[in-house]
Amino acid sequence: MDRFEAVETTGENQVGGWVRTTDGVRLWVEIRGTGHPVLLLHGWTMSSLFWRRQTPLADACQVITMDFRGHGRSQTTPRGHTVSRYASDVREVITALGLTRILLVGWSMGGSVVLEYWRRFGPDRLAGLGLVESGPYPMSPAPWNVHKCHGHNEEAMRVDLAAMQEDRRGFAERFVNAMFLSGQAPAHALRWMVAEQLKSDPASAAAIYEDYARLDATPVLPTVTLPALVVYGRSLHMCYGPSTGRYVAATLPESRFAILDKSGHMPFYEQPEEFNRTVSGFMNTLDA
Repeated sequence: MDRFEAVETTGENQVGGWVRTTDGVRLWVEIRGTGHPVLLLHGWTMSSLFWRRQTPLADACQVITMDFRGHGRSQTTPRGHTVSRYASDVREVITALGLTRILLVGWSMGGSVVLEYWRRFGPDRLAGLGLVESGPYPMSPAPWNVHKCHGHNEEAMRVDLAAMQEDRRGFAERFVNAMFLSGQAPAHALRWMVAEQLKSDPASAAAIYEDYARLDATPVLPTVTLPALVVYGRSLHMCYGPSTGRYVAATLPESRFAILDKSGHMPFYEQPEEFNRTVSGFMNTLDA
C-alpha cells in the first residue's frame, strides 16, 4: 500500500486515507476488516457513506469503499469526469492497496464504472463483479430500460441538469426521496444524504452524468467471464428495478440474480441485512 496515505484509524482493522492518482487527484478510501476484499462503488452525486449499512460485512471480509473524484471527501476537480477516467481511478486504488481477487460492486452509475473496468482491464485482480440497481445504457430505447433518458432522450437529461443548477437543494431533496421505495426518505436519512449530494460541484456532476447517460455498456455484459451478482429493488420512483435487472442477469454469462422487493433504488440501505446476506453468500461461492 505504498500509494495509500492513511490519516484516520477508527478501530481495529479500520482505516481511512488518500490515494493520489497519476493525474494528481486525491481520492478518499476507507478499509474495514480483513479477508476476501469487496470494493463498493457508489452512484452519481452520492458517496461512500451510502454504504454505511454494509459495515457488518467487515466481520467476514475486507470492505473497501471509495469516493469518486468530485464526490464525497475526494478532491473536487474540474477534470476527468468520465466513466473511463473513473474506471482508471478504481484501477489505481486497487493497485495502490495491493488488492487481488476482488468482488467489484457498483451501484447505479457505479455499475457502469464496473463494466468499463471490465472492458479495459478484464479479470485482472478480480474474482467477481456486482451490479446493484444499475443500467448499462440509460439512453437505450430497449423495453427493459425505464430510465428517464430512455430512447435517446437528451431533452430529459437537459431538464434534469438545469433543475440541478437552478435549485441545488430542492433537486437534491427530490432525488434522495425518489431513491426510496415509498418516495419519501426518513428525515434523518434525508438530512445526511442531501448533504452528501450537495458536496458534488454542479459542473462536474453534469459532466459525468452526460457521459454516463450516453455510454452504451450493453456490449460488455456478454463478455464477462467471471461470476456476477445482480441485485435490484422495485424502484417505483427512479430507475431501474426488476425489468433492467432481469435483462442484465440474463445477458451476463454467469450470474446470480436477486430482487429485494421491499426497497427502491437503494436495496443495500433499505434492506441491509438481506443485501449483506446476499453478498456474503455470493462471496462464499467465489472462495469455494
